[in-house]
Amino acid sequence: MQAMTLTRLDRRFVEKIWGIDQLPSPFLHPRPSRIGEIWYNPVECLPDLLVKRLFTSECLSVQVHPSAKIARKLGLGQTGKEEAWIIRAAEPGAVVALGFQRAVSQEDMRKAAQDGSIIDLLAWFEVQAGDVFHIPPGTVHAVGRGVDLIEIQQNCDITLRLFDHGRARELHLDQAMDAAEGSVYPASRRTTIEAAGGLLVDGPFFRIRHCTAKAPQSLEALPAKGSLVIPWRGDCAVSGTSLGEGECYYGTIAAEDIANSTCEVLIVEPAD
Repeated sequence: MQAMTLTRLDRRFVEKIWGIDQLPSPFLHPRPSRIGEIWYNPVECLPDLLVKRLFTSECLSVQVHPSAKIARKLGLGQTGKEEAWIIRAAEPGAVVALGFQRAVSQEDMRKAAQDGSIIDLLAWFEVQAGDVFHIPPGTVHAVGRGVDLIEIQQNCDITLRLFDHGRARELHLDQAMDAAEGSVYPASRRTTIEAAGGLLVDGPFFRIRHCTAKAPQSLEALPAKGSLVIPWRGDCAVSGTSLGEGECYYGTIAAEDIANSTCEVLIVEPAD
C-alpha cells in the first residue's frame, strides 16, 4: 500500500460586501475586513479544481455561471464552472436559491431580473449542516444570509449577475441570458451527507465523497492518484497525521487510512 502523503494548501482571505465581520473558530479574522470567502489555492497537480469556504451576512447576488461552450461564445475563456455546495453551518431559517419554482422563459427571466421580482420566481431551500447541492453551469442561484458552506468548483471565476439587491456592482444581464436555464432545479441534484451513503456528487468534472470509518461503503474505490482532502467533523487524525479544522489538503489517501482514523473527511477527485 502506498503511504499516505498530504500537503496543506495555502489559503487566502477574500473581502466581500456580503461577508462577515468575525470568522468562526479556528480562523483568525484579518482586521479590519469583512471576509466572505476563503480560497484554498489550487495545487499544480490539480489546477482545474478550486475549494472555497463562504460566509454570508447578507444575500449574494442572483447569478449564473456559464458552460465552457457558452464561455467561449461570449469570449470569456475556455472553461465553464460546475460547482457544488456542502453546507457547513447555517443560522435558523437560512436559505439558498437554485433554479425556479416553475419553468421560466428567457423573456420573463429578463423582465424579472430588471424589476427584482426574480427573487420571487426562484426556488428557495432552507438549509442545515450536511446538505449537499450539485450546481451545473446554467443553474441560476443565490445564497441567503447566515450560511457557512464549502464550495467545490472548476477553477473558473466567471460570475454573471442577474440581480444584486440594489448594490452598486456591475450586472451582466445580456451575457447571463445566454448562460441561464429557466428550469426547475432537479431533486436528484440535492442530497444530504447522511442520505448519500458516501458519494455526494458524481459530476462530469469532479466527484465528492464523504468518508468515515463508520461507513464502509464510502471507502470503496478511493483514487490512487492525488485528491483534495477536507476535514469535515471531529478531531481529524488519519494514520497518525493530524488534519487541521478549516484546512484543505492535497495528496494520496487510501481506504485503509480512513478505516483506521478518528475523523470524517470530504475527498474531492477529478472525474476520469
